[in-house]
Amino acid sequence: MRAFRLLVESYMRQAYNIAYGVLSNHDDAQDVAQESFVRVFQSLKSFRGDAQFSTWLYRIVMNVSLNHVSRRKTKFEHEARIDDETRLAIAADVVPKYTQDVRAHVERALHELPTLQRSVVILRHLNGLSTKQVSGILRCSEGTVKTHLHRGLKKMRSLLGFLESEVV
Repeated sequence: MRAFRLLVESYMRQAYNIAYGVLSNHDDAQDVAQESFVRVFQSLKSFRGDAQFSTWLYRIVMNVSLNHVSRRKTKFEHEARIDDETRLAIAADVVPKYTQDVRAHVERALHELPTLQRSVVILRHLNGLSTKQVSGILRCSEGTVKTHLHRGLKKMRSLLGFLESEVV
């Protein structure tokens, strides 16, 4: 139990950030992160060590997050609530040196991306994972990850192009 507690303490923030990046909702992200660790605990004996623990955990978090999105979409189609404190915490990881306004625009652009593109951008840039790790988490080829990353960043650039004069 002590070892599992250390795993939770070590990886909870990353699990939450991934879930939040997909869900755009603080409460849902916390629920998904907790549910993910419950699944990890239940499946720990089946972890074969073929991948790093973090890759295995992030795959579980992504799966639980995407399942949550599917359930939420069928239930209701509305914008997720984002409180200011959470918005600033996530945006601070994306662009720490810019104003709150710019951070909010970046976050909005991120959440306008299709789910897979957003997931790739979050895992690759916000969590600093390699293309290989992202492909393992999402169970797709590295080429697919690169394609979604390229398309996602291109769309974000077009959505945020108006900021260029403000940032420079």
